[in-house]
Amino acid sequence: MLKSTLTASAVALAITFSSGALAQNAALVNGQSIPSELIDYIVAEQAKRGQEASPEMRATIRQELINQEVLKQEAIKKGLASKPEVKYQVQMMNQAILANALREDFYKTTKISDKEVQETYAKIAQMMGGSEYRASHILVETEDQAKAIIAKLGKGAKFEELAKAESKDPGSAPTGGDLDWANPNSFVPEFSQAMVALKKGEYSKAPVRSQFGYHVIYLADVRESSPPKLEEIRPQLEQRMVNDKWEAYQEKLLSSAKVK
Repeated sequence: MLKSTLTASAVALAITFSSGALAQNAALVNGQSIPSELIDYIVAEQAKRGQEASPEMRATIRQELINQEVLKQEAIKKGLASKPEVKYQVQMMNQAILANALREDFYKTTKISDKEVQETYAKIAQMMGGSEYRASHILVETEDQAKAIIAKLGKGAKFEELAKAESKDPGSAPTGGDLDWANPNSFVPEFSQAMVALKKGEYSKAPVRSQFGYHVIYLADVRESSPPKLEEIRPQLEQRMVNDKWEAYQEKLLSSAKVK
């Protein structure tokens, strides 16, 4: 009941303030202005979230702003604004708000040309096209361990069982070393070169060394693949390109900043 009364009063006050000397103010709190534009902004933000704008909403927002202003003024009177923890929180909030505003402005104003899209798509298509390989591997720490696994395979041991028991790759070991279908560009060069040299059904007869350790590779199958059409991935591609531009923009700002 109290809430309904306050809302009705706030609506009446809003109507009173809508003309005359306070035309630009939604309220004055001890002489401090609460601009109408601030309420307009908050209403618009709420509308973006699916809330229907109404006089009741405006009145509720106005009253909440009045409440906050009264509390803020009292905090200032008590000297709380000069306390380090309060100043630092305000500083952090200001930094975050302005940094986010810069990011939103960048995303809003950055345009990707059709030429850029075409060039980027061509690179992706080149990487995704061609042959895909379905390989499995067993990853171990030393060359001797890899040689021992190759010896076991030569005596008839099953690749999948050895991978589950001995591979150090937590992602593929539970599935018998299976790496699913992938383009050779998905792997480090040493692995890719050894994999594409195998024939279907073969495993590497010598350990393959990479930055991760030593691999024994089994090639299960090979197939030809086609990249998706540009129009199928254009929205995601353009978003990724803007993201990349934003990252580059940040790096440029950071590298040019004078930090001591």
